[in-house]
Amino acid sequence: MSITKTRETLAKSCPQNEQDLREDLAAAYRLIHHYGMTDMIYSHISVRIQEEPAIFLINPYGMLFDEICASNLVRVDVNGNKIDAIDAEVNPAGFTIHSAIHLGCPNAHGIFHIHTISGMAVAAMEEGLLPLNQASMEFYNRVAYHDYEGISLDLDERDRIVASLGAKKCLILRNHGLLTVGRSIAEAFYYMYYLNQACEIQVNVLGTGNKPIIPPPEICEHTAQQFEEAAFHNQEVARVWAANRRLLDRLDPSYRG
Repeated sequence: MSITKTRETLAKSCPQNEQDLREDLAAAYRLIHHYGMTDMIYSHISVRIQEEPAIFLINPYGMLFDEICASNLVRVDVNGNKIDAIDAEVNPAGFTIHSAIHLGCPNAHGIFHIHTISGMAVAAMEEGLLPLNQASMEFYNRVAYHDYEGISLDLDERDRIVASLGAKKCLILRNHGLLTVGRSIAEAFYYMYYLNQACEIQVNVLGTGNKPIIPPPEICEHTAQQFEEAAFHNQEVARVWAANRRLLDRLDPSYRG
């Protein structure tokens, strides 16, 4: 794919109209299901669809991720109130986390929060995420941590979540799970897929009982900078998202409906 075509694909992956955003978000739910990163009806992905007043899309509480489609996503305001008169409910704990970051981080248009076994395992490790592999080094010194405060039902935790995340794109919620943000659903998905992969690598390496090899800090930092170089990062996000949308369209295009 040419650079020009890749940039066009990236632009298409960051749409502004609500229907396109709905399809992107529904695709994200289906992809998390496809890659085995679901927790039954729990965990959440959201997207901001309107700036002023702020309106977001999130999943209807009680549905499995492979049931999500563009039309059954729920529009909510900053207080978690539904915009439309529909029967679907919203998970209050999920909204606390997502509303905090949408409100406190202007560039966090897409947010993923999931509970994978490997992600929860690393979230319970004192050392956090280790640079054990090239995939892990993308996140070297670029992951934030938030200490566990119980089920996220208290709105006063929102400021602390935002403070913990800071300017980073990835947050490990201690004793809980993983969270990523992006300028688009495509970017947040990219971070989540590879952050979870890094956690899987760590759990597998440490599970061998052998002492892991950790490259020198300067090599880890150099690798992380290579990953985040703007042109490279944007092209890779676009390629990954376009490939996965093609995959979904082959498997089951009903997510668009």
